[in-house]
Formats: sequence, structure tokens, C-alpha cells
Amino acid sequence: MTQDELKKAAAYAALDHVVEGSIVGVGTGSTVNHFIDALAGMRDRIRGAVSSSEASTQRLRAHGIEVFDLDGIESLPVYVDGADEIDGGFAMIKGGGGALTREKIVAAVSERFVCICDASKKVEVLGRFPLPIEVIPMARSHVARELRALGGEPRLREGFVTDNGNLILDVHGLSITDPVTIEMRINQIVGVVTNGLFAVRGADVLLLAAPGGVQRLDAR
Repeated sequence: MTQDELKKAAAYAALDHVVEGSIVGVGTGSTVNHFIDALAGMRDRIRGAVSSSEASTQRLRAHGIEVFDLDGIESLPVYVDGADEIDGGFAMIKGGGGALTREKIVAAVSERFVCICDASKKVEVLGRFPLPIEVIPMARSHVARELRALGGEPRLREGFVTDNGNLILDVHGLSITDPVTIEMRINQIVGVVTNGLFAVRGADVLLLAAPGGVQRLDAR
């Protein structure tokens, strides 16, 4: 199976976690695109979706799925999203597509976070994938200095602006053995909107696709 076929398998497996008659939290990225396409087949059995990015919103609407503003919703039964890396404790690095802040907001109001990815994303220690940091533009240099003090090498994501109008610094060279502590430490840097560590609120369920099938793993 190709990597794209594995992504599709994980995405379709997530349909089993969708609560009929509810509003579904939907993330961003290539694996989630498969989930949105799959969700279209049951659009008459859900109220609609909350989206973490403009790209996902456009794809959902193209399938005739109503997209709601999160501000009017107190909680979501389930949020489905991918990961750039995920460890054994279900802490993740996310934000390769630049939607980390909105993804983190939707995750925060969701009762269950279902992570969908192929087996290549499962790692022992987070950090091989550069950690994205969303930064207020005027604070870019200050934040970069603080990140270097933590042992990372921040690089500006050239030619990219988030849906919120901010910049992304991708931090290379980190070995993240304590993701909760690092997530909180980076978020305390003035000028950081948020970072791509999802450890304080990690995944509840991991649907991990491999050539032998999709494995369901539950957080301990």
C-alpha cells in the first residue's frame, strides 16, 4: 500500500467514531482530506462540522456539509485530525500545514480526540519533525532567540502566513522527552501564539494504518 492509501484507510476508519446527529470537529491536512471525503457519505446523518482551517472549511462546504462557528458551540463529541508525529503517550507534533492554533482550539473543546495517521508517524521521541511555532510578526526575532536558548534552531517558514495573519517558526534539532513541560515553556514566551506540541491535550484514540490494517490504540 502507498502512504496515501494508508492515510485513506485511517481516515475511513474514523467514521466509526462519528456521533450521528452531532457536529463533528474536523482538522487539517492530507489525511483529514480523506476523512472529509468519507464524511460526505454520511452528511445527512450529522448536523455539520467545525473546521480548524479555511482549506478544510472549503472542502467541507464543497461536499455540502454545513460548517459552524465554534464560538456558538460549548463542546464537540469528537474531533478527528492527523499528526506529523505521535509518541507512545499520544503526545503529538502538529502544524505542518500551519493550522496549529485553530487545531488546538477545536481540540480543547472536544470530548474525544481521534488521531488518524499512517504508521510512519509513530515515534519513540518527538522532535525529528520540526516543531511549528505560531508567532506574532513583531516578536519573531525575540521568540527565535528564546527558542535557541532552549536548544532548538528556529527557521522562518518562508512565504507562509497563517489563517490568523501570523508567521511560523519551525524549530529543528529538539529531542522532546518531556512534551508537556516543553509545550508549556514555549507557550510562555511573549509573542508566541501557540506551539505545535499537543501534549497537555493529547489524543484519546489513535487509528494507526499499516499494510496489515488499521490498529486502534486507546490512551492509558
